[in-house]
Amino acid sequence: MSQVCEVTGKKHMVSNHVSHSHRRTKYKQKPNLQWKKFFVPELNKTVRLRVSTTAIKTISKYGLINTLKRYGTDLSILNR
Repeated sequence: MSQVCEVTGKKHMVSNHVSHSHRRTKYKQKPNLQWKKFFVPELNKTVRLRVSTTAIKTISKYGLINTLKRYGTDLSILNR
């Protein structure tokens, strides 16, 4: 399972754990991804997507189709 948002393309970032002695160890900061069902009125069907929580907020404000256009995501993910 990939840790990538299907709408925004958000993925992990690389960061450092810094210990008390300031030794640095690399680790990945993963995005907060959730499985969420969205109803698309234009297609009259429900689509299940793996999206970040910021994408969920954006979709609730602008709608799914407009959010996909805003982020330049291909609309073919709706036809699954």
